[in-house]
Amino acid sequence: MVRLDTGRDSAARVDLPPVWPPIRLRTGVWGWIARYPSIALGCFLLSIMLVGAVFAPWLGTVDPTAIATVKRTRPPGAEYWFGSDMLGRDIYSRVLYGTRVSLLVGFSVAVVASVVGLLLGLVSGFVRWADGVIMRFMDGMMSIPPILLAVALMALTRGSVGNVIVAISVAEFPRVARLVRGVVLSVREQPFVDAAIASGTRTPVIIWRHILPNTLGPLIVQATYICASAMITEAILSFIGAGTPPTIPSWGNIMAEGRALWQVKPFVVFFPAIFLSITVLAVNLLGDGLRDALDPRGQKDR
Repeated sequence: MVRLDTGRDSAARVDLPPVWPPIRLRTGVWGWIARYPSIALGCFLLSIMLVGAVFAPWLGTVDPTAIATVKRTRPPGAEYWFGSDMLGRDIYSRVLYGTRVSLLVGFSVAVVASVVGLLLGLVSGFVRWADGVIMRFMDGMMSIPPILLAVALMALTRGSVGNVIVAISVAEFPRVARLVRGVVLSVREQPFVDAAIASGTRTPVIIWRHILPNTLGPLIVQATYICASAMITEAILSFIGAGTPPTIPSWGNIMAEGRALWQVKPFVVFFPAIFLSITVLAVNLLGDGLRDALDPRGQKDR
């Protein structure tokens, strides 16, 4: 507000717009959702899948392995919400129980690959003499497509959920190691690391106190993408018969068993495929939101 005097007895009042607009802080749950909509939507979708996986026995399901040949390939209806497959098994029950397999594989691979890759990346990035050996080994593993490496590893073992987790983790942790190594190489040149070295701080202490905290942000974001990739890889392995056994209901197994009926009974493949797509979308949205929230350079004024 500015007052301009144009004379001794008269004054003109001119309203000028403010230089900076007023800042309105968004607080509470709705403010957090407005700042990070990707995280909110991803958590919402993922929580629905988690609830379905945990409470599957109490959500109107039956035995997912029960066979009723006289009721095979029934369309979705009151008796079978998602229809029945070629052996008369309830697709709704199999899809909900298959959520357990996919989420277990995704979360387990994300944790295992992140921990192994973090340890290798820290050592490779801070210990110079070990960098060449570790990174050349990682480069050799990364030269093989992850799905082919997982198939090769599964060919050496019998099909089980545990072996699928190990096979996919081996194919994913080299990428985590390279990511962590890049972060460590940039952090170790900072003045606070030089000061810690000059003061005589031991290398393990420097890594634990100064290097490790700076790698957690990118590592968490990368773990979400690994989780989504692991669920897709598990579905591919089960679809081609190299993943979980057919006796275990998983989304890949359900789609593999229904591919012969796709043209005449598309619902057999549609429902597990849509559940897989929604779950992967939720994890990717969560990863995108965490990337924006944990990277100060990418944050926008909200």
